[in-house]
Amino acid sequence: MSHIMSHPTAVVIIPCYNEEVAIGQVVSEFRAALPETPIYVYDNNSSDNTVAVAQSAGAIVRTETLQGKGHVIRRMFADIEADYYILVDGDATYEAAAAPKLLEHAQQNGLDMVNAARVTDRTAAYRRGHVLGNRVLTGMVTLVFGRRLTDMLSGYRVFSRRFVKSFPALSSGFETETELTVHALELNMPISEVKTRYIERPPGSNSKLRTYYDGIRILKTIVELVKQERPLSFFTGISSFLILLALILGTPVIITYLKIGLVPRLPTALLSTGLIILAALSLTCGLILNSVTLARKEQKRLIYLSYRSSPRS
Repeated sequence: MSHIMSHPTAVVIIPCYNEEVAIGQVVSEFRAALPETPIYVYDNNSSDNTVAVAQSAGAIVRTETLQGKGHVIRRMFADIEADYYILVDGDATYEAAAAPKLLEHAQQNGLDMVNAARVTDRTAAYRRGHVLGNRVLTGMVTLVFGRRLTDMLSGYRVFSRRFVKSFPALSSGFETETELTVHALELNMPISEVKTRYIERPPGSNSKLRTYYDGIRILKTIVELVKQERPLSFFTGISSFLILLALILGTPVIITYLKIGLVPRLPTALLSTGLIILAALSLTCGLILNSVTLARKEQKRLIYLSYRSSPRS
């Protein structure tokens, strides 16, 4: 019934793992910012008092037993019905007071995603290397899929129902933010970005992000998404590398042959020939997979369009 009402419905969804120190503040702040909006906290096997604190603060608490943020987001997107979804981390680092502005921006402009780009002047908010890592990873994704965002790894966003219900949600961990971004960019959805304040965690609260381990997983996800969504570019790059390597190895052999009419370095000549064959096969794979990807993209677009757009306020 909510989807035929004249006023669009919204929910706040919070994935949570061992956040007893911060979750009460997060729920209270979002209740103050959006007093009529239901707040769902999905607990991910917390071993502390996260569930009790969230319930006492007024949140609707549910559980996802598969460990990892990606699993939690998949479950939230599948379970909850609304016109707009406000996704935020449960660590009290994001600006709850900005939620009405983000939601209004999405509703008035018919956007499928509004990304809250983090802005801070506090050195404690970002751990060492996180700013550079975010810029590098965001730069890689926007270079391939389009420069429409500046903070790909933000955990604070507003989504339309059309986005949520068409999102495949294949990842299991923190790389889910990359998937969310690429899903929007690949289908050319109407999206926007709004700068919001970002602060450090409350004392006693610890980040679950493992800088190098999760950074490598995110990088691996980016490479995998480029291979899946841009196969021609991906395999053309491999083909070009193999051709370059073959030329470096084979050019002296060719020069020697032209001078004396012999091939004294037969193994090198065979290696260069093999590299050229592999380059041709790689390019052929790229051409074939590019056609497959185009068909998949058309199908994803049709699935996306099968869900009605969220009503505007």
